[in-house]
Amino acid sequence: MKKTLPIAKFPLPKFRSEKEAAEYFDGHSVSAIWDQLAEVKPAKLSSALAKKIRERHTRAKAAISIRLEPDQIEAAKHIAAAKSVGYQTQLRMWIAEGIRREGKRA
Repeated sequence: MKKTLPIAKFPLPKFRSEKEAAEYFDGHSVSAIWDQLAEVKPAKLSSALAKKIRERHTRAKAAISIRLEPDQIEAAKHIAAAKSVGYQTQLRMWIAEGIRREGKRA
């Protein structure tokens, strides 16, 4: 069953740490106050981090074929759209997460 998060209050509370902010946003939805939030500039990445991201992004990926139920594809598309990522990217993230989790168990 899908968990409904309580709506965040505006203005947002002051957070003493990133951990406190993360815990708040894990438990609250900002969807109702999104338009009231201040626009911020994108973070400036160090050249080393930007290089690592470019390398990871351009690394060759092997194409595979996998059969999924149409409703599974639609659900993945819906979830990915809510996260503003492509559904294939979302599927790769889920696969990578599952591999990491299972690798810890092995």
